Amino acid sequence: MPPEDPPDLELPAELMRSMGQAALERVVDHIASLADQPARGDTAAEDLCRRMREPAPEDGTPLEALLGPLFDEWIPRSFNTAGPGYLAYIPAGGVFPAAIADLIADGTNRYTGVWRAAPALVQLEANVLDWFRDWMGFPPTTRGLFTTGGSMSIFNAIVCAREQRLGTLIREGVLYASSQAHGSVVKSARLAGILPDQVRTVSVDEQFRMRVDDLSDAIDADRRAGLRPFMVVSTAGTTNTGAVDPLEEIADLCARSGLWHHVDGAYGAFFHLVEQLRPLLAGLSRADSLTLDPHKGLFLPYGTGALLVRDGSVLRAVHGMHAGYLPPAADLEFYDPAQHGPELSRGFPGLRVWLTVKIFGTAKIRAAIAEKRSLAVAAAERLARTPGLEMVAPPQLSLFAFRVAPPGASPAAGDEATHRLLERVNSRGQVMLTGCTAGDRFLARLCVLSFRTRKQHVETAVNQIIEETASILAEG
Repeated sequence: MPPEDPPDLELPAELMRSMGQAALERVVDHIASLADQPARGDTAAEDLCRRMREPAPEDGTPLEALLGPLFDEWIPRSFNTAGPGYLAYIPAGGVFPAAIADLIADGTNRYTGVWRAAPALVQLEANVLDWFRDWMGFPPTTRGLFTTGGSMSIFNAIVCAREQRLGTLIREGVLYASSQAHGSVVKSARLAGILPDQVRTVSVDEQFRMRVDDLSDAIDADRRAGLRPFMVVSTAGTTNTGAVDPLEEIADLCARSGLWHHVDGAYGAFFHLVEQLRPLLAGLSRADSLTLDPHKGLFLPYGTGALLVRDGSVLRAVHGMHAGYLPPAADLEFYDPAQHGPELSRGFPGLRVWLTVKIFGTAKIRAAIAEKRSLAVAAAERLARTPGLEMVAPPQLSLFAFRVAPPGASPAAGDEATHRLLERVNSRGQVMLTGCTAGDRFLARLCVLSFRTRKQHVETAVNQIIEETASILAEG
């Protein structure tokens, strides 16, 4: 028998309003102070994490008692990824309209896994995917899906290519990617049944772009060995140096060879939205599939990814399904998420993008993207003129790599000096940079992509890099 006084998890309207207001005030105060917060919080927090371990509470705690440690202690002990001085990795700014969208999506909690459950809401997501299609120059046959990020996008792309090009002959299939490809490529290939011994690493040129001649040679060699080359993964903006592979030449080779061409545009594809910058990404529109990360190039919060597939019927053939407990799938006229992606139960990720674009408009977003490249180019030009700095990879988009090169020093000494430069700049607290190993060199990187990063923040970074470089050189 149920209890006479059953527990009630529904909160009174006034309590919900007060809880929402308390959380909102904390969030707004946090955003308003981002520029004054350290760019890199203290993440040496092993002791803190040990103290935080606790069993599940038996009784509840008021929200106000939880907001204090969350905002005052725990959030500050992290990289300030939303701040204007965050020039590390590849930033994701997190525009505020997206937070409103998540509140609406989570508060209304409508099910968008199948079209018939919420046709109007699913249509909003379909609209966004069509916007992506048009911005990237893909044809009307294109379909897509929202993912949590680039890793899940490349996984789904590999599955599509595997099904379309290999069928049941999976073990014979060979995938090709450059030495600068994202780490998710090999991981996703393994998950899709393409084991590491069938993933070829293609060399890069002096600008870290895939060498098409080596790619062609590798394909020919595998065919002579009786294997089945089926897919090339190129990159429109690598994570290490921002390099854009020769997409047009790779597209030509894939067309001649019958290979699926996937472009990882997680970082760089949204620069295609700016007409003047499209020549930098020539060939992107010819891809069979394309990774997009709105949480990078569209300034959305983390967890907002997408995949476009040129022939949408392939995506539907991979993921289409029916079960006795489900309503019939939507007619082909309408986009049905469960027929184009692996998830049935899912959130409402498209609302983040839809609300953001509707509130700001495409023109303002396009201008913000263009500004980021201009800032990066100007910063690289100043640093390239700085004694003791070597510009290893000038910005093709808005990310570039450089290193300290003391006159007459060994490569190992240059690596050590570059490590010191990063630590000294980061310890000042106003900006955060990260490095990478590319080839046999350690490089410093600077990536301009947060919507909050403006001219004064980039100039601060450049000034500090120049000052600390001079100090390191003077020390010998």
